[in-house]
Parts: sequence; structure tokens; C-alpha cells
Amino acid sequence: MSPPSKIPERADPTSGEGAPRILVVDDEKSIREILTDFLTLEGYRVHAVESAEAALAELELRPYHIVLSDLMMPGMGGLQLLDAITGGNYQVLPVIMTGFGTVETAISAMKRGAYDYILKPFKMEDVVRVLRRGLDRQRLQQENIRLREAVSIYRVSEAMATSMKLEHILELVVQAALDEVEADLVTLLLKEPGEGRFVERMRREGSGETVRDGGRLELSSLIEHFRGDRPLLVHGPRALRFFAQAQGEQKLVSFCSVPLRVGDVIIGALNACSYTPGRRFTEGQRKMLAVLASRAAVSIENARLYEDLVSRNQALADANISLEDNFRATLAGFAHALEEADRYTRGHSERVAFYSSLIAEGMSLPEGEQAKIVQAGLMHDIGKIGIRYDKLNKPGSLTPDEMAMFRTHPAKGKRILEPMRFMSDLIPAAFCHHEHFDGAGYPQGLAGDNIPIVGRIVSIADTYDAMTSDRAYRKALPHQVAVAELARCAGSQFDPELVEVFTHRIEEHRAARIAAGDSVLR
Repeated sequence: MSPPSKIPERADPTSGEGAPRILVVDDEKSIREILTDFLTLEGYRVHAVESAEAALAELELRPYHIVLSDLMMPGMGGLQLLDAITGGNYQVLPVIMTGFGTVETAISAMKRGAYDYILKPFKMEDVVRVLRRGLDRQRLQQENIRLREAVSIYRVSEAMATSMKLEHILELVVQAALDEVEADLVTLLLKEPGEGRFVERMRREGSGETVRDGGRLELSSLIEHFRGDRPLLVHGPRALRFFAQAQGEQKLVSFCSVPLRVGDVIIGALNACSYTPGRRFTEGQRKMLAVLASRAAVSIENARLYEDLVSRNQALADANISLEDNFRATLAGFAHALEEADRYTRGHSERVAFYSSLIAEGMSLPEGEQAKIVQAGLMHDIGKIGIRYDKLNKPGSLTPDEMAMFRTHPAKGKRILEPMRFMSDLIPAAFCHHEHFDGAGYPQGLAGDNIPIVGRIVSIADTYDAMTSDRAYRKALPHQVAVAELARCAGSQFDPELVEVFTHRIEEHRAARIAAGDSVLR
């Protein structure tokens, strides 16, 4: 028998496409002719060869459902053919024919991989019955495999659908491909966004012998093949044209690759390699990878869109934060500039912010809340931008008009901050730090817990710093006097619980500074 001019690619013999293919192996020509004629009339596609060696060569060329082989043949016998079929991982069901039928022969054949055996001389209806039973078994096995693959793909698809992390999705896809087709190596190529090049984003090796060098794929040949909408399942040397780099020490046995498409655009490729002798991928496995790739392409594109959206939102958020920080710094700069112009209030806001932080820490507030309270302390007197200090910094008491002017600064601070929504957290400090716990303060006359917590905190910090700083109308009071005054006014002007917290924390702070050798504390 002369070899074909072109070696065809092997298909999946259990795919259900066309009539079942039967390979008859017998050294007797008459037996081959009888089986060929009868089984052809039964609707099978039959090919007959005279030896086990010819049978193996035929199995390398094209797929078969069943091999119907004689037991005793010159050269390689039926049992040796069974061993070769089993070791070669051919997707075929062996049936042995023998004229030397004994229980021992049957057991030996079944142990070595035979599905069944037929005794010579045989009746054709017995042969057909065995073939039908074997084909039914193959069909059920394939249905179970397809069901398992469908369940596996469904689970992977569900996992991919619930994940928006690209790397996690790639890991799921590659691991599923590795498990389902029992590959020695699976790689996943992706097209870089905004670029024309494909890069290998994921690589996994099977649990068998380590693949030291799987070779570098020839991407242009691979993508060109996909653009022709052709399946890519090749075996042995024919696969090498898809590789730009030598395969290394291990010989490539089988290669399967499927494209990842989004619409008509190829965004990647999922590739499986087998280096295990006899382990060839089937058309069914290629189709399974194609389904997996189609699901993966959608998830990958969604993950990329999500990552891009997150990145853009983060960039926008960073820009907004930068603008907010700049604006806060500008306002704080105005307030500081105002304080710097007056030697009596220089550094007042920074000290109020620090004393406020002591209270916030003593209350064990979350770090985010503590940071807001520090900012509130820095900005609490922003309304004084509209107050004339030269009218206030005088030795004597303020006139009613001067007092009225001074009392406008909380409302002015509120009006300055209100247009800026990102500074809304600072308004309670600017507007409420002159409210009294008993309701006798201004500008709203709030009492108790109706005064925002930040207003009650800044009120204590503001008053303590005012008492312990030099003013035009008096010298700074000693620390103990200021603390005693806070305690005296606890429950009337100040929140008594917060006064207790502040007193404890300020004493701790002063003790630490004294221990460090600070001699300027009063």
C-alpha cells in the first residue's frame, strides 16, 4: 500500500461525524475481504491491513473507532499490538479475533487492554453485536467526558464572571486548559492594549516531567492561521512551522492552539503542548479549548475595561485630591498669613490643631477622624480673614460694636467653606467652636450633644491656647491656672467628658516633654 501524498490531520474518532471507522488486522486475505465486505454493507467505513505493523502505521495516519485484530500473526502478534495501542494512547477500542480461544487467552487479552474477543470461526452477527456494543460504550464514555468538560467549563466561566482581576482570570483559564486536555505545557498569549504585539502572559507546566524549553511560537504564522478561521491541531514535526525557536531536548508530540476573539478581533491565543509519547490531543479536546477561549476572551476584555476604568477613576481622584490639598493649603496659608501679621496670634491655629489631636487620640477615634479634627483645628479661625485685628488687639475691654464684629467670624468661616463641598467636614469647627455646652454660646445657642463633636473639641483646644498665650490685654496664664479654669467651666462652657480627656492627655504630653529636658513649660 503506497503512502498518501499528503498526511492528513487526525480527527476525533468519537466525534460522531460520519459512519464509524473500523480497522481490520489479519494476515489471512480471505478473512480481511469477508469482514470488509460485510461490515461495509452494515454501514461501517472499513480499512483492512495484513499485519500489526501496518495497523500501527495506519493509526498514525487517520483515526479509527475500533481495531478488529487477529491474535496470531507473523511478526508482531495481536497481544503486542494491544500493548502498542495502549502505550501509544490511541483513541481506539481494540477487539481480538482468535482461533485459539481459551479462558486464559481471553483474560490475557482483556488485561492488556482488549475491549472484547471473538472466536474463529465466527458468525457475522456476533461480530456486529460486539462492534455495536463497543461503539455504544465509546459513545457513553464520550458523553461522560463532554458532560465533565461542560461542567468544568461552566465552573471556570462562573469563576471568571465573578472576577475582575485580569491575572486571576488568566490563571483560571490556563489551569483549566492544563487539567482538561492533560497537557504538558499550556501558554496564553495576549495582545498588549494599544500595541500590535502579542506577549506571553501566563505559562503553566503539567505535573509530569518538567518542560525545560517549550520553544518560542512564531506569532505571525499562528495569527495568520487563525485569520483563515481554520482549526489548529497538529502532531509531531508538522507543528514545528508554528515555532520560531527550536523545541529543545524534548520532542513535541502534539500541538493545539485556539484564538481568543472579541468580535472579529483576535486578542490572544491559548496554546497546549504535549511532549508525552503517544499522548495526542483530539479534535474534541480542541473544541473544548475553543469554548474555554471564547468565554475567557469576554472575561479578559471585561477585566481590562474594568482595570482601565479603575485606573482612570484613580487618576481623577488623585487629581481631585491634589486640587483639594492645594486649596486647603491656600486657605490655611491665608489664615497663617493673618496670624503672622499679629504677634499675639502667631502659631495659634497650629497649636489648636495639636491640642485637638490630643483629645481625638484620647477618645481613640479612627485615624481618619483624627486627621479631620487636626484639619478642623487648623481652619477653625478662617472666618477671621474678615475681622480687623487692630480693633481687637487693645489693652482694654471691647466695645459692644467690636464684640459684635468679633462674633461674626464663625458665620464668616462657614460662608467661606460652604462653597467647597470637599471641606464640609471643617465647617462645624469654624462655625461651632464658640458654642457653650449649656447653650449660652454663639452663633446658634446650641447645647450638649447638639454641638458637633469637632466643635466641642476645638472649643477646649482654642480656649486653652488663648489662656496660655500672651495677648494685648494680659500675659499668658500658667498651665495649672488654665487647666483649673477648664475644669471650673466643665458642664457650662465645655463638654465635661472632653475636658477630662484633654486634662489627662495634656498632662501626659507635658510630662514627656519635661522628661526630655524641655525647660520652657510653665
